[in-house]
Amino acid sequence: MRLAFPVAIAMLLWGGLCFAQQAPSERPDTNDAPPRSAQSDESPSDPNVSSSRDTRIDISPPKNDSKDHPESNAPGFDDAANPSADGGGDVTEAHVWNPYRATKDDEVGLFYMKRHNYKAALARYQDALASKDNYAIAHFRMAQCFEKLDQPQEAVEHYKAYLKILPHGPFAKDAEKSLARLQKTVAAK
Repeated sequence: MRLAFPVAIAMLLWGGLCFAQQAPSERPDTNDAPPRSAQSDESPSDPNVSSSRDTRIDISPPKNDSKDHPESNAPGFDDAANPSADGGGDVTEAHVWNPYRATKDDEVGLFYMKRHNYKAALARYQDALASKDNYAIAHFRMAQCFEKLDQPQEAVEHYKAYLKILPHGPFAKDAEKSLARLQKTVAAK
């Protein structure tokens, strides 16, 4: 037992001495540059130059893009991707498409509708349509909100949008009935 402690210290010292006597190429050095891929003849040989410069691509919009896609500056597109209404931004046709967010907006909108807070529900359904184009359920529920808010013209537009997307959908009969009733109201005004 008395001999075990000095033997352990001697082994540690001997191990440290062996490590110190290793060749420099065998010793790990934390100051070494990270390994790089082999440089081609065309690329610069400077190790500080990134290889990503060799693969740059042109991402500018094609000629006549704004004429071919006039809807790209329409409201409802992401403001971060569309910084100016005149199409002067870098990306003029980016659109956020997020069906998960649209479904969540629909769920929260339904919560507000059950609480008779139709303005808040309407805002959530508008967000749902911004996240997922042609979201039929959002059109149907927006029409219901507009109907409750006494805005029959807007309700008619959204009922028609729902029936255009899902003519035989789960709410098609309700939409047709409401549409027939509201069109009479709108025609009377």
